[in-house]
Amino acid sequence: MKALRDASFYIDGIKDGNVSVLSQAITLIESTKNEHQLLSEEILQTIIPLTGKSFRLGITGVPGVGKSSFIESFGLELINQEYRVAVLAVDPSSAKSKGSILGDKTRMEKLAASNKAYIRPSPSGGNLGGVAKATYQSMLLCEAAGYDFIIIETVGTGQSEVTVSSMTDFFLLLMLAGAGDELQGIKRGIMEMADALIITKADGDNKQKAKLAKADYTQALHLFQSQENGWIPKTGICSAMMNEGILEVKTMLDEFERLVKANGSFEMKRKQQQYDLLISVINAQLIQRFYQDSEIINQLQQYKSNQMFEPFSSANTLIKKYYASFGG
Repeated sequence: MKALRDASFYIDGIKDGNVSVLSQAITLIESTKNEHQLLSEEILQTIIPLTGKSFRLGITGVPGVGKSSFIESFGLELINQEYRVAVLAVDPSSAKSKGSILGDKTRMEKLAASNKAYIRPSPSGGNLGGVAKATYQSMLLCEAAGYDFIIIETVGTGQSEVTVSSMTDFFLLLMLAGAGDELQGIKRGIMEMADALIITKADGDNKQKAKLAKADYTQALHLFQSQENGWIPKTGICSAMMNEGILEVKTMLDEFERLVKANGSFEMKRKQQQYDLLISVINAQLIQRFYQDSEIINQLQQYKSNQMFEPFSSANTLIKKYYASFGG
């Protein structure tokens, strides 16, 4: 990364829509270095008034469902409608090396070539559900840079898609027709969170299968509990290759946005998201600081080499010792 500038450099660049500066600021956010974290916090605090005006769409689906193809076709449709589009595509990180492929730009060549689109592949860092730690902050920076439609693509492993659902306005699940019973365990949990379910690759011989699958999923969605915002989850089919069904997805999102803004649930969800993230950050920082305490680390090492201890009472002892270091 280039030498650090002061916060005003990044803030001014983001306000001007400078893609290079935006990328540098997101890199700061993703960094674990203390100096980078302090600088990114200053940037975020300043740009907050410029955020919150975009529509935030979460997209997930099992590997091979065609998420990148769908996002490219959908993104190009948004650009045709005069939107500026940011795609935060979270790549799966290796559990051992923490490395990731970061290949989304090569899979969305047409979208990446547009000056109205910004694609940022970010390593998930092994986070549950494949959502990068700094995705929310990155989304705020993109909003401040003038992108009015933010798409967050998750890995789609089915581990914890609730993470992306909790930071977006609309959660879209992409499915394949006739993918087999081995996916049923994943489908159930994610389907309960989905605001819509779209069957992809509905072209050629698959088109009829997609229509049948749509009917089945429509019936299945009716079995789930009604959403508090008054929205009834919908199903559809599309073909990114033939660019069919893409416009219908945008029309559906427009219908959703009108409904939830009219009944007040849109703003209510945004407020809840901020509060939930506050709690999440507090929990993460408490855990991080706990495990950085030298006395705690030494005691843990002793427990590790000793089979004769009771885990629950020992955990209470460690927690009390940690709080005692603050005079509590």
